[in-house]
Amino acid sequence: MNRRLLRVLLPTATILLVLAGVEVATRVGAINARHAPPPSEVLATLVSELGSGDIWAATGNTLIGWAMALLVAVLLGTVVGVILGSSVRISAFFRPAVEFLRPIPSIAMIPLAVALIGTQRPTELFLAGYAAFWQMLIATLAAVGSLDPVGRQTAVAYNLPRLAQLRHVVLPSLLPGLATGVRISSATALIIVITTEILIGTPGLGADLSAARAVGNLHLMYAHVLVIGLLGLALTSGISAVEDRLLFWHESRRGKR
Repeated sequence: MNRRLLRVLLPTATILLVLAGVEVATRVGAINARHAPPPSEVLATLVSELGSGDIWAATGNTLIGWAMALLVAVLLGTVVGVILGSSVRISAFFRPAVEFLRPIPSIAMIPLAVALIGTQRPTELFLAGYAAFWQMLIATLAAVGSLDPVGRQTAVAYNLPRLAQLRHVVLPSLLPGLATGVRISSATALIIVITTEILIGTPGLGADLSAARAVGNLHLMYAHVLVIGLLGLALTSGISAVEDRLLFWHESRRGKR
C-alpha cells in the first residue's frame, strides 16, 4: 500500500474507532450522556451549524488571529534568532533576558495585557505571538548553531559571492530547522488564540465554545471542540505538506516518498 495513503488511513481509522467506542459507551450508559453526548448527535449539531454563517465567521476570526500571531512570531523569531546565533557576544549579552522571559507562560500575562491593551484582537495577537515567538526563536538558534562550518569555509575558499553563499550553503542548512520552528509555532499560536478567546471573549471559536458551555448547550460546545480539532489537524497537515515539498531534497524526507 502507498505510504502516503497509509499515513492518512491509519489515523482516520483510529479516530473512527474511538468515536465508535464513545458512541457505544454513551448509548449503554457507561458514559453519562449529560456530560458527553453521543458523537452522532454532536455531528448532527455540527452539520446543522455548518448551514449557518456563525461557525464559519467564528472560524474565520480564529484563523485571522492565528495567521497574524504566526506571521509576527516567525518574522521576529527568525530575525532575532539569526542575530543572537551569529554573534557570541550578542548572545551572551541578551541570554539573561531570554532565560528570564522564556519560561513565563503567555496565559500568565493575560491580566497585564488586558490592563494595557484591552480585550480585543491586539491582546490576542500579543499573547499568541509572544508564545509562538519563543518556539521560533529556539528553532532558529538551533538551526544557526547546526550550520556546517566546513561548507561555509569551502564556499569562501572558492570565492563564492555572498549571495551565492547564502543561496547554496546557508539557506539549505537553515531551512529544515526553520520549517520545524514554523510548524511548532503554528500549533502554539492556535492553542493560545483559542485559549485567549475562551478566557477574555475575543471573537472566534473559543468564545463561541465558552458561550455554548455557559448556557449548557453541550452538543454545540462539543461541535466547536470538534471544529477546533479539525482546524488544528488541517493547519498542521497543510504546513507539513508545504514543508515536504520545500525540503524534498533533505535526507529526512527520503523515507516519506
